[in-house]
Amino acid sequence: MATRGIPLWPWLDQAADDLPGPERLLLDAARLWQEEAKAGRPPAPALRMLLASADAGAALEPLDALLRLSPWGTAPFACRFCPGIHPAEGGLLLATALAQRGAERESLAIWLRWLPLLGACQALSLGARLAAALRDAGHALREPWAAGGPR
Repeated sequence: MATRGIPLWPWLDQAADDLPGPERLLLDAARLWQEEAKAGRPPAPALRMLLASADAGAALEPLDALLRLSPWGTAPFACRFCPGIHPAEGGLLLATALAQRGAERESLAIWLRWLPLLGACQALSLGARLAAALRDAGHALREPWAAGGPR
């Protein structure tokens, strides 16, 4: 499966503060997870508070498992207060948005950029569970290929 030609996130030049609520929630959760893990603390308690505040507590388990599986120790997310969107963060946002729309092949192609096949298949399954939990909580990520760019 070719993984070239698929952008990591259609709006990588966008400021993190300009992201819509669902994307910002996922970005903040991933950054918080990384911060807690780097500090040697279990990330789940901090994530639980953040996700519960957005009525998305069901996203905790798949997000935690997905980030534990990920290779982002070598391509880390940005710090919690960084204004931009790191390419690895863009990949997570894009793969999740695609999973919410049932675009499994495209989502798998994103995961294959960082993971071997078995890991990418696990990420695909976890990403689908994460996407469904966010969607069920009312946090639908925007259509990544919609004309007109970010809104």
